[in-house]
Amino acid sequence: MKKVQQLLEWLKKHPAPALAAEPTLNAASGVDRRNFLRNSALGGLSLGLMFDGKTEQEMEFITQKVKRDSKPSELKITDLRIAVLQGVPFSSPIIRIDTNQGLVGWGEVRDGASPNYALMLKSRLLGKNPCNVEKIFKEIRQFAGHSRAAGGVCGVEMALWDLAGKAYNVPAYQLLGGKYRDHVRLYADTPEGKDYTDFAKNMELRRKQGYTWLKMDFGIQMLVNEPGALVGANGWNVRNQWSDNGAQKLGNYAQTKHPFTRIQVTPKGIDKLAQHVSKVREIVGYDTPLCADHFGHFDVNTAIQIGRAMDPFRLAWLEDLVPWFYHDQWKQISDAIDTPTLTGEDIFGKEEFIKLIDAKAVDMIHPDLASSGGLLETKKIGDYAEEKGIPMAMHFAGSPICMMANVHCAAATENFVALEHHGVDVAGWEDIVTGIKPIVEQGFVKVPDKPGLGVELNEEAAKKFLKKGATWFAPTDSWNTRDSADREWS
Repeated sequence: MKKVQQLLEWLKKHPAPALAAEPTLNAASGVDRRNFLRNSALGGLSLGLMFDGKTEQEMEFITQKVKRDSKPSELKITDLRIAVLQGVPFSSPIIRIDTNQGLVGWGEVRDGASPNYALMLKSRLLGKNPCNVEKIFKEIRQFAGHSRAAGGVCGVEMALWDLAGKAYNVPAYQLLGGKYRDHVRLYADTPEGKDYTDFAKNMELRRKQGYTWLKMDFGIQMLVNEPGALVGANGWNVRNQWSDNGAQKLGNYAQTKHPFTRIQVTPKGIDKLAQHVSKVREIVGYDTPLCADHFGHFDVNTAIQIGRAMDPFRLAWLEDLVPWFYHDQWKQISDAIDTPTLTGEDIFGKEEFIKLIDAKAVDMIHPDLASSGGLLETKKIGDYAEEKGIPMAMHFAGSPICMMANVHCAAATENFVALEHHGVDVAGWEDIVTGIKPIVEQGFVKVPDKPGLGVELNEEAAKKFLKKGATWFAPTDSWNTRDSADREWS
């Protein structure tokens, strides 16, 4: 009994995660530490004592057959709360879903989206079994729009897969049908620098970091101060592609769909863009895939002219030349140029991707899992594209929680090629979670085999990114009551 007492003393000083955190070893499942030790004393515990006082080895031995999963059929959602992180690299509302068995599921609303998109779903989740992921998704998907408006539904779906994986003690990819790969390839943006020499240094840094796929931004915003390069640009704030502010007499450039600005690029402007890409390609070399984004708002004719000028440089793709819903215009562009075309980061649901694919409008698709529908819907999108011979890259610009949701989906989808990483240069980004370290290694992420998404929020590190004025997972009782009839049919 002397060694039993030693173990009891050790447990007081070291509350082991395998005992303290596992839902089968708590009041909800009817098993506590005292009964566990008492029952084990006659069997496994006595065998464990053969390690001659090596307490760590003894505890590992006697708990090796302890059931690690919860009681999935009795699991219920009890709460949903949110903490908004800033600068990861953008604004990212983190979702925490609590359950009656102590399991916690983590999700994330898409970058730049309102946390209210998720909070309004709380009353529709309380009391439900999170393991019924697809059923719940079908019930709440009516509240998702395209782009950021899908952020709540997709973020909740991530958290449900995290909970289901933890309940059944398997990684999320396993619940999606298994994995095609052990490592997920990343592609990274590269800061341009003040000149090409500076840019070359940045590119060399990316190589040392191990990235084997790179991305650059170039477009008509680079031509604003170039005389004779643009036609019709003077009435627009061409440098500002993103903000709702700054409208001029002709309107808000950022909020005006591409064909309606009537901005054109002259041959001089086209040559200037081609010279820029030529220099970048010379720096990068031709052994590394290089894709491009953020061209500006102009019509399909200009898009074709720019695309043809880029053909000699063998770019991996040209992204979002016109809005995704102009299928006919995308087909015009794709048919007219040799460089692959790509779009999709703002599309919600497989239905719109199917239309885009069936129209043979683009060469590749580019869903953002935090907008496209979460893990399962994005896998369905990828699977449909695969049947049609279309590869899938994935857009991503959030915290490690959302990245891991992407990693599990990418692992389970055969036609996946590369996942974006927008937070490469964010100090402390990897510390936001625990469970996998390092997350990114030589431009790849190793697919984790831990339950659920494979990571837990590291509160100490994550609080450093808490948005100014935001609260840390404050109570959300005001969202508990459902106040509408949601049925979509009569």
